Amino acid sequence: MATVSEHYDRLLGPVYSWMVGDAAAAMESNRAELQALGLRPVTTGLAVDLGAGPGLHAMPLAQLGYTVVAVEGCAALAGELRLRAGALPVRVVEGDLLHFREQCEGPVDAILCMGDTLTHLASHEDVERLLSDVVAALAPSGVFVATFRNYFSTELVGASRFLLVRSDETRILTCFLEYATETVAVHDLLHERLEGRWQLRVSSYVKLRLAPEWLIRQLEAAGLAVQRDTVPGGMVRIVARRV
Repeated sequence: MATVSEHYDRLLGPVYSWMVGDAAAAMESNRAELQALGLRPVTTGLAVDLGAGPGLHAMPLAQLGYTVVAVEGCAALAGELRLRAGALPVRVVEGDLLHFREQCEGPVDAILCMGDTLTHLASHEDVERLLSDVVAALAPSGVFVATFRNYFSTELVGASRFLLVRSDETRILTCFLEYATETVAVHDLLHERLEGRWQLRVSSYVKLRLAPEWLIRQLEAAGLAVQRDTVPGGMVRIVARRV
């Protein structure tokens, strides 16, 4: 079983943008979502994007007026984000999101952790550590937004554990889920048509089964006002504000 970093380096990182599809449309949708949530620079103008990927949220944050610190652990995705960002005020940090506070001087207006990044952490203790640092870093009117898949409440069984992620004439990405008590093993299978022949690459890694109610309790215990809803793609979205 690969680590999250190994899995992205060997398989998902190089095809992540292909997996997303129309990146421009995704960024426009994300910008509209952030606007609808009322995100705007208030105190410091600084935002942090944890697990920034190729910049699908970091760049919309910059377009909304933030100066952005984008933390990404995959070298391929961090490099892609640097190229995409151009002259936008986005500083890309290739590293562990658990150390994000080392990259921030002073309070932060907005912290994002989108696209199932939270479930990539190694343990619930790591999630608690991250949330503690998030709360400590938020400015007086700061907001934390996270999305993640709810592997906790529903456990797929039988053939429903086989999922088609995306396919076209040259690539087919599918995954298979294998549940344990606190984690789910994700087995990704990438078929690529190279030089007229289909080739298969396989890599597996583990995600956390995070209960939304548990996450909400952590944030409310820290004094944040929390809202939960579901967004397109079936992701749980948590919006926590310091009031």
